[in-house]
Order: sequence, then C-alpha cells, then structure tokens
Amino acid sequence: MPIIIPRDIPAFGILQRENIFVMAQKRAVTQDIRPIEICILNLMPTKIETETQLIRLLSNSPLQVNITLLYTQTHQSKNVAQSHLDRFYKRFDEIKDRRFDGMIVTGAPVETLPFEEVNYFDELREILAYADAHVTSTLYICWGAQAGLYCHYGIQKRPLPQKLFGVFPHTRRVPFDPLLKGVDDVFYIPHSRHTYVADEDIYACEALEVLAYSEQAGCAVIKAENGKRFFLTGHSEYDRDTLKNEYIRDLSKGMKMDPPVNYFADDSMEKVDMKWTSTANLIFSNWLNYYVYQVTPYEIDRGEGPKGD
Repeated sequence: MPIIIPRDIPAFGILQRENIFVMAQKRAVTQDIRPIEICILNLMPTKIETETQLIRLLSNSPLQVNITLLYTQTHQSKNVAQSHLDRFYKRFDEIKDRRFDGMIVTGAPVETLPFEEVNYFDELREILAYADAHVTSTLYICWGAQAGLYCHYGIQKRPLPQKLFGVFPHTRRVPFDPLLKGVDDVFYIPHSRHTYVADEDIYACEALEVLAYSEQAGCAVIKAENGKRFFLTGHSEYDRDTLKNEYIRDLSKGMKMDPPVNYFADDSMEKVDMKWTSTANLIFSNWLNYYVYQVTPYEIDRGEGPKGD
C-alpha cells in the first residue's frame, strides 16, 4: 500500500526516484475504494488447474478482487467439460463492452505452431486490441507473452534446440521497479517451453524494458507502455508438482526428456525443491497494487486515469 506523506517533505522526492509508491495527502483524502475487476483469458487446456493457480496468487492481497474468466469461442476445449465453461466462463462477446482494471493472458501449448496457424489467433488479436482500450494493465504469460510481443511489436518467436525445462535463477535489471519490489537479488522462476524470443529483438524495441533476466532463460520479465503491458516468459504461477506432472506426461508419450533443471530435491525425483513461491506472490501482488489498483480509475466505466495529486 502507498506511503502517505506531505509532498514537500524531502523523502517524497527521494522515494519517488526509487519508484517507492508515495502519495500526497491531497490525493489520499480524495481516494475511494471499490473491488478490482480482473479478467483472466485462460488459453491453457488444463483450465481448472490454471485458473486455480492464478486465483491463488491474486488472493494474496488486501484488495477485493472480482475475477472474470474468459475463453476463446473459436477453439473447442477437449480437457474441460463444456458445463464448466458455461458455468464459470464468459465469451468475448459477453464482456467486450465492459472495462477491467487488469487482464491476465495465460500460456498455451501451441508454441511450435506459427501464430497464424493457431485456430483462435484472430480472436486473440481482437481481444488484445480490446485490452488496449478497456484494460488498465495486462499481464502476459509464456506463450501469451510471445503472442503479445508479436501482436504489439512484431517480434517473432524462435525454436529452441531442446525444451527449456526447469527452475532457473534470475536477476533484476532495473533496481527499483515496483513490480519486483521485495524480491531477492537472485530469484527463481519455472520455465517450460520449446520456443523463445531473442534477447536482441527485445533490446532493439525501444518500447520494451527488461526488468529481469536469466542466463539460461533470457529476458524473463518485460515491461511496456509504463506498465500497461507486462510480459512474463516463465511460469511463476506454477504449483509444486506442475513440472513433475509435465515430465511424467511427456515420458508416457515416449518423448526423450531430461528431468527439469533445479527442480527435484534428490535423485529419487519424488520430492520437489519449491523455491519460487515467494517470488510469484510478490510479482502478482505488486502488479495488483502498483500497476492496477494505484492507477486505475475509480469510476471504471468512464475509463479515466487516476486522480491527480
């Protein structure tokens, strides 16, 4: 939550330069509070698992958060009952006239396909264009991040020689960005993907700022448009056993797979060394606080910016 101090105290300017959220008293007394509206576009086949992971992280906040789950109409899900979608999800045509404070676009197991060959890609483009006009900040995850970088900036994904699979160390590239407030100097995020976005393509785009980097996984946390868009190339939302289940699944299909890197606690591959939970909670709670709650308009349907100081 913000620190409320007089604008003319020296600490105000110092903390602002460090991207610590400080609020002048004049603005504080005019603030109202309402529930934050978050839309989750769930592109994963394991919809129940993914929605649970994300809602768990979004709940780690003192804010009231209303969740709207969204699915694509142009793709028939084979891994979840239609009754679940009918009961808990919305179609795009049902929400396209609403505004949201935040949106999350999940990954999807289609990364080896060219974007235009994904059967719901035209609908996804429409939703991303909608988000630019109707959402305060959007968080893109894994393939969702690759698709967002492609749609917004024309950056193409590339194939990896082998699957990037494991839990990798990351370091901050920007000292005081609020999204990574509280994370350690070295922090861990799971990755599970066959494609990547080249570092040089990211750095060549002036609209993008790399907040966190991994020697193994590359640019991992990317910020754009002053926080209107974030691109997370990994899966900090993953549960303890998600990579283990993926590993067992791929082995059962006859795929040649190495165990996920930095993941199992011992050679038995039974116990998982889970070292990314605190990072995940911080990233999502920081996003909700600093890039959604603190900047979204109180009268959400008017689509105005935050009250001035």
